[in-house]
Amino acid sequence: ARLGFDELAEAVAKGEPAAEIAKEAADVAILLNRLMGLMGRELAEEVDAKMAINRARKWVRNGDGTGRHV
Repeated sequence: ARLGFDELAEAVAKGEPAAEIAKEAADVAILLNRLMGLMGRELAEEVDAKMAINRARKWVRNGDGTGRHV
């Protein structure tokens, strides 16, 4: 069986319309929410915690619109 992420990556790589990519992204979000629920966790809380870590990091711009933490 293919994971939802594989389908999302394929849709992005093929340049599918935004509506199709959104459907695949929603599938991934559903899978992640279900996984966290099975683990007794809340995905939104985990995202908030991770964003707090990311905000505290020092970031370097790559010059192409992306960046990385140091």
